[in-house]
Amino acid sequence: MKLEGEYVFNGPREEVWALVRDPEVLAAALPGAQSLNKVSESEYEGKMNVRVGPLSGVFSGKIVVSDEVPPESYTLSVEGRGSTGFAKGTGHVQLIDRGDGTTLMKYEGELQVGGKLAGVGQRMLETVSKSMTRQGLESLNQALQARMAAKSEGQEEGNYTPPSEAQFAAAVARDMAGEVLSSSRVMWIAVAVAVVIVVVAVILISRGGG
Repeated sequence: MKLEGEYVFNGPREEVWALVRDPEVLAAALPGAQSLNKVSESEYEGKMNVRVGPLSGVFSGKIVVSDEVPPESYTLSVEGRGSTGFAKGTGHVQLIDRGDGTTLMKYEGELQVGGKLAGVGQRMLETVSKSMTRQGLESLNQALQARMAAKSEGQEEGNYTPPSEAQFAAAVARDMAGEVLSSSRVMWIAVAVAVVIVVVAVILISRGGG
């Protein structure tokens, strides 16, 4: 499965680089992350609660950072395993200074999954992966704003409350529902038929009660 996309951070490239290399910020901001520990300058270990459709579980894994060119780019190698399967992949991240105080992140990579996770379907996996990535980047951008605001006031850390796992799961569910509805006219027809059946049933019940 291929993942790629772009995201604009509302801050300078040096600040964004410091943010994405801070394990404490990442662990707090990334939805579902339970822990993220720095093993060495280039290796991290952690746990994340992942939900894909009917499957959910805690994944334990490691992240290795390589080919660093601060503050421009780096490569990530990810490997995780849990009760519902395994996932591993590599990705390349590039940070581009847009010259207006914002930073464009470009990312691309390949992800391989196995076990029960592989049985939920490629489309669902892609939707969940995109949703997790989007929410994670938005959360990091909010953490960046809090950090920059704190620095401007002479404080070390910003006041930022990350989304809860419940909020994260609800957002993933909305994204999955939107993907299904937008990808199939059959779904719209099924919904319309269901509404008609409900309306008819209500009319019959009301007449019978009268």
